[in-house]
Amino acid sequence: MAALHLLRKQHLVGNTISHLHTSSQAFTKQHYKMLVLGGGSGGIAMSARMKRMLGAENVAVVEPSEMHYYQPIWTLVGAGAKSVASSGRSTASVMPSGVKWVKSKVQQINPKTNTVLLDDGTEIAYEYLIVALGLQLHYERIKGLPEGFEHPKIGSNYSVQTVEKTKKALQDFKEGNAVFSFPNTPVKCPGAPQKIMYLSDAFLRKTGKRESAKVMYYTSLPVLFGVKKYADSLWEIVKRRDIQVTLRHNLIEVRPDKQQAVFENLDNPSETKVIEYEMLHVAPPMGPNLAVKASLLADEAGWLDVNKETLQHKKFPNVFGIGDCTNLPTPKTAAAVAAQSAVLNRTISKILTNEIPDKKYDGYTSCPLVTSYNTVIMAEFDYNLQPLETFPINQAKESRVMYHMKADVMPHLYWHGLLRGLWGGPEIYRKVLHLGFK
Repeated sequence: MAALHLLRKQHLVGNTISHLHTSSQAFTKQHYKMLVLGGGSGGIAMSARMKRMLGAENVAVVEPSEMHYYQPIWTLVGAGAKSVASSGRSTASVMPSGVKWVKSKVQQINPKTNTVLLDDGTEIAYEYLIVALGLQLHYERIKGLPEGFEHPKIGSNYSVQTVEKTKKALQDFKEGNAVFSFPNTPVKCPGAPQKIMYLSDAFLRKTGKRESAKVMYYTSLPVLFGVKKYADSLWEIVKRRDIQVTLRHNLIEVRPDKQQAVFENLDNPSETKVIEYEMLHVAPPMGPNLAVKASLLADEAGWLDVNKETLQHKKFPNVFGIGDCTNLPTPKTAAAVAAQSAVLNRTISKILTNEIPDKKYDGYTSCPLVTSYNTVIMAEFDYNLQPLETFPINQAKESRVMYHMKADVMPHLYWHGLLRGLWGGPEIYRKVLHLGFK
């Protein structure tokens, strides 16, 4: 119950504050040359880069949570292959030393006055602003949730409070339907709902329960995956493993007491389908950060309105954005954040010297599609949904090596590369491995 209460608030709590950082609670007015909103992957990466560019005393980060999580690993946590503890570290331990950590929540962003109001009443003025506030999970938009998580057999890898419920539902599976959903909204890590499905299928085979299980994937999308090269491979896997895929269906209600999930047919909204489940994995509806949505920085849909090549705001030139909070037309992943951080760093360095930004973000993102406990299809692509692969092999094929990249190498790159502002994606390695032709 306590965990669900936290889920409703979407507020994470954790460990202690390091002596290396100064925290702020009740000052009435502060001013920083560079203010970073958000202490997730994009915010920490850019604060580390800005510290090197401007000096620690000129940079502040607003972040209320005391724990920082490497969320991509939650796919493996939900499948029982990694521990939830391995995904988290204290915010203090990843915050660049000397940078001001303002441990509060953003209430309002006022780009006309170059100020940000926090929920404790503090107002911070800035010369330049980086918005890295992520997105909102909206479990409450599905009738019966989030309170439905109090019941067994339901989980979600999208929240630290519910990811272990996925593991419990999978391990307790006896017989019946294993149901996986994909929402009718923009989604962070759009491959994640499929990944846990493939892992669950593998787990049920390993434990001898697959013959008494029906694995079902309900997606709001008209395709299995947005890039045809990888979608073709995924369709082959789905057929080979006898997984039932239903397109253009959206989860609108969960009835946990009856173990039923209700889906609407998006091509005929008056038509609904009730599916009984023995296990249900929910990918929740998602939406823009509320502070961004309520500000002048938002586009019509509520996302941060930035230039897709430079990441500079379209109307306020001293404002920049990175990651899930933006309206960049590419999937929202940690790999995208890495590539964006290199471009944004270059953009800001040019703006500070009154030059025109000369580095362009091509939409690069990566989605390691985990298909079993030892194989991955490493999808990498750009804004045009064209493959942009790092390695000179066909990455649409299932690979053991790519699984180790996902499970072992990428977490190391995240903690010791991206968050320290040292990893800006694999572009340079891609060029070397492809002899300069990509």
